[in-house]
Amino acid sequence: MTRNETGEFQGSAGRVYWQAWLPDSEPRAVAVIVHGYAEHSGRYAHVAARLNEAGIAAYALDHIGHGRSAGGKANVVSLDGAADNVKALLDIAVKEHPGLPKFVIGHSMGGLTVAYLATRAPLDVTGVVLSGPAIVVDAGNAVQRLLAPVVSKLVPNLPVLKLDSKLVSRDPEVVRAYDTDPLVYHGGVPARTGSEMLRAGTYVLANLDKLTVPVLVQHGTADGLASPEGADLIERDAASKDKTVIRYDGLFHEIYNEPEQDKVLTDLVNWLNQHIDPA
Repeated sequence: MTRNETGEFQGSAGRVYWQAWLPDSEPRAVAVIVHGYAEHSGRYAHVAARLNEAGIAAYALDHIGHGRSAGGKANVVSLDGAADNVKALLDIAVKEHPGLPKFVIGHSMGGLTVAYLATRAPLDVTGVVLSGPAIVVDAGNAVQRLLAPVVSKLVPNLPVLKLDSKLVSRDPEVVRAYDTDPLVYHGGVPARTGSEMLRAGTYVLANLDKLTVPVLVQHGTADGLASPEGADLIERDAASKDKTVIRYDGLFHEIYNEPEQDKVLTDLVNWLNQHIDPA
């Protein structure tokens, strides 16, 4: 059994909605889950359930422009602001559960946001988890990338690219649920969001020497939305002395929503347990 909490805070660029799934017994750790582009925190209820089973309190927010938070459709406005909002929710979780090990788990754009947060300034956490982090994005051609900052300033909400939902998961039921979810954004990527992701990805790759906290990277080798090269570069260049990279052969982008999700989530919980109670 779990219990739920919801709340809001005034974050960067507007009102931020958050929710929490809490184990019935006193938690032994806290984790903030950071969702990806176009989706929302509610899609991680099953991940939170696995964390709760392990005695971990799970918190998650909706990015600006996503889910139940304020803002224009899928326009994250600023990755700095997104990172600030993740830190604000982490502070809320820590205030509610002081003194416990604390983790931040980010998927896709959320993984990029967490990597950006952890390289932008020292981050006081027990560890970070990056699921299919969108650090290297193959979408768009060279001209689109070159023009991205200009277009972002002039017409920030202009749709510049349409992503194929079939690349989310090999499970057709997951894709159907994604396509019919009213809280998922189904239009083209806004210019501002695309530009911010490119900017933050470039920054993270240039500053992996500042990624010093324990890190777990989980990536599907058949990810067609966020290049698995990002996992390779983190493994090669991150300064952390405690880094684990797990590659899942043939899995698509949303590894927590693939048919093999039980194995992926077990790997996640095992890594968290090892860092909550190190031998």
